Amino acid sequence: MAAHFSEGTLKSISTDSAMSQTRSKRPFIVLGILVGIFALSTVVLAVILAMNNKTTTESIGTTTEATGTTTVNNELCVTPYCVKAANYLIESLDETVEPCEDFYQFVCGTWIKNNRIPDDSNVVNTFNLLRTQLDYNVVDILTPSSTNDTNEPNAIINARNLYHSCINEQHIEDEGINPILSLINNEFGGWPIIQSLWDNSTFDILDLLLKLRKYNNNILFGIGTSVDDRNSTEYDLRISQSDLGLGQREYYMNESKITVAYRRYMFDLASLLSNDTSTIEHDVNDMYEFEKEIAKHYWTTVEQRHRPNATIRTTVGKLQQLLNTTFDFTNYLTSAYASANVTLMDSDLVIVGEIDYLYNVSSIIEQVSPRTLQNYVIWRFMMHRIDTLPKRFRTIKDNFDHVFRGTTTERARTVICGNYVNTFMGFAVSKLYIKKYFDDNARNQSYEMIANIRKAFIDMLEDSTWMDSMSKTKAIEKALAIDEKIGYPDYLASDNVTQLEIQYADYVFDSSFINNIFKLLQIKAKEEFQVLRKHVNHKGWGSSPPTVVNAFYTPSKNQITFPAGILQMPFFHKDAPKYLNYGGIGVVIGHEITHGFDDSGRQFDKDGNRIPWWTHETIEKFIERKTCIVDQYSNFTVPNLNIHANGNQTQGEDIADNGGLREAFYAYQKFTQANPDADKRLPGLSKYSPTQMFFINYAHTWCTKMTDSYALNRVLSDVHSLGQFRVIGPTSNFAEFDRAFDCKPGQGNSRVKKCTVW
Repeated sequence: MAAHFSEGTLKSISTDSAMSQTRSKRPFIVLGILVGIFALSTVVLAVILAMNNKTTTESIGTTTEATGTTTVNNELCVTPYCVKAANYLIESLDETVEPCEDFYQFVCGTWIKNNRIPDDSNVVNTFNLLRTQLDYNVVDILTPSSTNDTNEPNAIINARNLYHSCINEQHIEDEGINPILSLINNEFGGWPIIQSLWDNSTFDILDLLLKLRKYNNNILFGIGTSVDDRNSTEYDLRISQSDLGLGQREYYMNESKITVAYRRYMFDLASLLSNDTSTIEHDVNDMYEFEKEIAKHYWTTVEQRHRPNATIRTTVGKLQQLLNTTFDFTNYLTSAYASANVTLMDSDLVIVGEIDYLYNVSSIIEQVSPRTLQNYVIWRFMMHRIDTLPKRFRTIKDNFDHVFRGTTTERARTVICGNYVNTFMGFAVSKLYIKKYFDDNARNQSYEMIANIRKAFIDMLEDSTWMDSMSKTKAIEKALAIDEKIGYPDYLASDNVTQLEIQYADYVFDSSFINNIFKLLQIKAKEEFQVLRKHVNHKGWGSSPPTVVNAFYTPSKNQITFPAGILQMPFFHKDAPKYLNYGGIGVVIGHEITHGFDDSGRQFDKDGNRIPWWTHETIEKFIERKTCIVDQYSNFTVPNLNIHANGNQTQGEDIADNGGLREAFYAYQKFTQANPDADKRLPGLSKYSPTQMFFINYAHTWCTKMTDSYALNRVLSDVHSLGQFRVIGPTSNFAEFDRAFDCKPGQGNSRVKKCTVW
């Protein structure tokens, strides 16, 4: 299950989607852009050392380490990395705020004041800043140069071809709208809203959805392949609700500037394509009312996670009996897979999700005119493809995004195109990335940290008083069985490119960007269907490439993954003091390990199968403890919006955040006991103990500045809490934080009643 950290087959640490990836409008020291500025010049070092001399006699809370016996090393680290780290943390802290009152504001206050949200984004935070740097790295390695290897694999050649077709805006303008209109008219049956005459005599909604599914569109209903949650060695078929144009049901419940902008988006796009606008407004209203009716039956994230019998297991042969609706789901499923040369058998397992939605939408379809259905389905197709069209069409989307997301311009074309290639051909891109930008020392140190943090988690399991011995034993077995992936799959570093070439054999591109996208969509749809008959590789790298800034836990594999993209400062650096690394990537590691034991992960055994493996008594005590977390986070109020966070929706990530912080802290504590003199202090920050710096760097990774529209969308849909709550929640629940900063229970950032699951 994903935690951009989104719900699905993965649990990931970050929440920001590709749509919110940004490019900074100025050089940003946190990312190390213009690294030379931070070289050990006499001027920089003199300034920081002067700051240090000013502050060494001061103290924040207590400088006694948590063990009470650790020797404090007061030496300064003046390596280039330590100077850089000191600089980005000094520029983040607001020391006018007491850490025990509001630790998030203490760590992030100055950072928030000094950072602006880029015009092409609705948020700026550590993850997006790292993604910005990675975006430019991807652009760099995809840009042809005289130094490119003339014997590059075909996969990389075609990745460059795809990129070049995307950045060639003149060619996109010259091709215009004809390629996509030809597809709509010749394959999909036209778009009535822009046609003076449209013949509905041959309309068939099932046939229309099948044709669009060949281009990887799940409209109205979602179908696809996934790992069977009860038998993780096999794949199964899935039928579920699809998505909504506005994403969440709540947006449709009341008229707002967003719903007005959404209809304007439809109207403006259709008007740009038609000489006759007389019926467009009527058609737009019909489409919107249809989607609004569908939205009433759309399951929210909370409902998907917590409704009893949210999914039903059946077979292809029994599907019609289960879904006895006018829409023929059995025909839809078998025909879609047949288009990829996959023949379904009556015995093939089908997982049906959101069955109420499927019933109700099937019924609604029967009551809606063919014109409205055709208009709506093609609208959703166009909505997904507008980024590939000429500038005048993208401007219409920009106008909508300004209202819906709070952005004022689109990203740089090179960045958009780099993201396209990374999305569709990420492993080809990653082969270039790890060669140029990734240090294998990060891999080796990460394996060591995982071992230490896993040991800390097992120690926590053994010390737990609420688990009975049977459940505890099985939990320890599962923790020991967790498989880890660091950086990249080994084949990407090999000179043998056979696996990469096989993976991208069909990915051959020319100069037409829109036609390349159509080809990619068909390839991706075919790949998803054909995986049904393949073997589940439990030890293989997952579907996300190394070139992402995220981390994942995969329940079906009991696997944690830390791609190369996240192994960067402030999360990790090979030369960083360990308190920074453990407070950064260490907490991320703990977070992903804990996902194996959160409200969802606890339902999967060590082999990735969803079967009961805890006793009833242990489950009851777990529910009691996680309810404390749910209630606590539901009381957080979102700044400016005056709405509460949804602790039910975010509970899995909140449990992982709280557990991850503890595990990383205890692992770091063990490290300092064995290596008491290893960590030197940062210049300008020597008044803070290593333990305090652990917490400071943890909080810094969640510093965030966002638009209100972004915050609202996150609260409505995301399984992750906002960055502010990801700092305040775990630190206020942790007695070791109180000890580090000499906080008294009841202060703003220190709870009297602390919630603890792990």
